[in-house]
Amino acid sequence: MTGHLTVPAAALADALPEWVTLLRAPNPGPMTLDGTNTWVLRATPGAPAVVVDPGPADEGHLDRIVAHGPIGAVLITHGHPDHTEGAAPLAGRLDGVPVRAADPAHTIGGDPLTDGYPLDVAGLGIRLVPTPGHTGDSVCFLARHGDEQVVLTGDTILGRGTTVVAHPDGHLGDYLASLELLTTYRGIPALPGHGPALADCGAAAEFYLAHRRARLDQVRAAVAAGARTAAEVVAAVYADVDRSLWWAAEWSVRAQLEHLGVEQP
Repeated sequence: MTGHLTVPAAALADALPEWVTLLRAPNPGPMTLDGTNTWVLRATPGAPAVVVDPGPADEGHLDRIVAHGPIGAVLITHGHPDHTEGAAPLAGRLDGVPVRAADPAHTIGGDPLTDGYPLDVAGLGIRLVPTPGHTGDSVCFLARHGDEQVVLTGDTILGRGTTVVAHPDGHLGDYLASLELLTTYRGIPALPGHGPALADCGAAAEFYLAHRRARLDQVRAAVAAGARTAAEVVAAVYADVDRSLWWAAEWSVRAQLEHLGVEQP
């Protein structure tokens, strides 16, 4: 049986690159782990920084972000509130610095992100990596400074445990394809939306893929044994998960059943 994964999917990063700063929001919880990670990237002292995921609209957290100015751009990995609620107030404090997201609803002062959109800022090379699945608008960012690279993974890969496929917006087929893509980023650190940084994005993605495929086998077995609803599958497959999180597990199960072509009541 595949148990509930609570440990990191790859080795932890020994240290962050000197041009990367982690600001963790004070919103810990079962779905946010230690809190939402806001990442600040800056090529050289005094150069404009890039902020990835401003997090919740917490005044103290926004104060900490602003203190790391100057800031040239704000990027969003996906539209869940724990990553985006702080975007509008932060943009106001930064006198209109653009906020870029794949979803126009979370884009402020510019065009939504599209594949190939130029994101380089003051010595930082940043490339959009579309990774739908956790949500329909989920993206990652490959950031480069000199010879160093990092992948900012949002909630597509977490620093600890696994993420949910937020059905119906999230789609398991898309998520599996996104993980396949991320397996190609071997040896590049992953900077997740929650939890600690991981040493190898590709290794974490491979682990996630194996875990997801094993879960799919469990769902097939539960359906074959007579489970008919998402709730019944959760009870059979996610029995090792705290019941307070079964509602989130049901998101993933609905995505799994859809992926398997199982009709749901």
